[in-house]
Amino acid sequence: MDIHEYQAKQLLSKYGVSIPPGEVVYQTHEAENILSWLNEDKIIVKAQVHAGGRGKAGGVKVCEGDDQVIKTVDEMIGMKIITPQTSAEGKTVRRVYLEKAYKIEKELYFCITVDRETGGNTIITSKKGGVNIEEVAEKNPEDIHKLNIAPGGDLLTHHARTIVYNLGLKGKTAKSAQKNILSIYKAFTSLDAALIEVNPFAVIDSGETLVLDCKASFDDNALYRQRQVAEMKDENEYDPLELEAARHDLNYVKLDGNIGLMVNGAGLSMATMDIIKYYGGEAANFMDVAGAATPERVAAAFKLIYKDPDVKGILINIFGGMMRCNDIAEGLVNASKEVGLNKPLVVRLEGTNVEMGMDILKNSGFPIKPVDTMEEAAKNVVEMVKGE
Repeated sequence: MDIHEYQAKQLLSKYGVSIPPGEVVYQTHEAENILSWLNEDKIIVKAQVHAGGRGKAGGVKVCEGDDQVIKTVDEMIGMKIITPQTSAEGKTVRRVYLEKAYKIEKELYFCITVDRETGGNTIITSKKGGVNIEEVAEKNPEDIHKLNIAPGGDLLTHHARTIVYNLGLKGKTAKSAQKNILSIYKAFTSLDAALIEVNPFAVIDSGETLVLDCKASFDDNALYRQRQVAEMKDENEYDPLELEAARHDLNYVKLDGNIGLMVNGAGLSMATMDIIKYYGGEAANFMDVAGAATPERVAAAFKLIYKDPDVKGILINIFGGMMRCNDIAEGLVNASKEVGLNKPLVVRLEGTNVEMGMDILKNSGFPIKPVDTMEEAAKNVVEMVKGE
């Protein structure tokens, strides 16, 4: 689960991390009270959306004077932000963050993430932080430093000193950075975070370090014990289909293709996506109905895929183990009745009572094409979609 920048900063501040004073506003008139409280000559106005690259898209602006701040807030709320990390439609700005502006001496990069290979955490740092960090990683990988923490291990003082040394910091600045780094790591582990990215991790003119921008993501499976984090979820930032899938305990990710997929099991789902690609098609989603594919879950998953306007054809590929194929087929037929099926639908079932399931589909009265193999399924649905 992702949260907004200002929410991430609020969480970090509770662990002693240095952040600029600031406040979020949802409507223009709220900015006047915040300006009185901040009482600063320069204010940064930041659009709060779940996407990087906001600055280049006009979502981060430095303002001087109350009138300029209020004008910028008014223009920014409701605008569309389009960055490389959003869809072509972009994201609508529904809240902005007002924050004290500082004179920045250095922009550094600091990130903690989970390392899937080791099972521990990895800390990634660079002297060259800022808006072009992706270019640094691509063109000058030697400027990126990594420190691996063993599974179950903690970030110790000597680790923090190594990081500060790699960042080229000394004296007062090094002490400030070390304190903040240890505090960020404490927040990361205590909050069950999957990612905390600080860019820039800035050195200001006083020699202190500050978290000027922050992105944070959290392990969905741990949210039951992180109520404070869970309550920060902004559903406006998520695809409506993904939200609906989560309510039905379905593993769903929207993709860019036009063939909707419904499969049980992550491995079979990935294999189905691969074979679709092999025969020239593009998946519109990753869908794992997970666990026992009950008729209710199958019907809910089918209706969710069908709602996607990008989907021109659907492929169902389910192995009926604990769940019988005839029950799965009945779920599909019932869902087809509800949506009034008018898109190509190819179904490959295997497992218990597969013959009964296939008969139900063949006699349903809907344009459903049952097939015996994954290869047939992929070929058929790709051809049908191309013929649309």
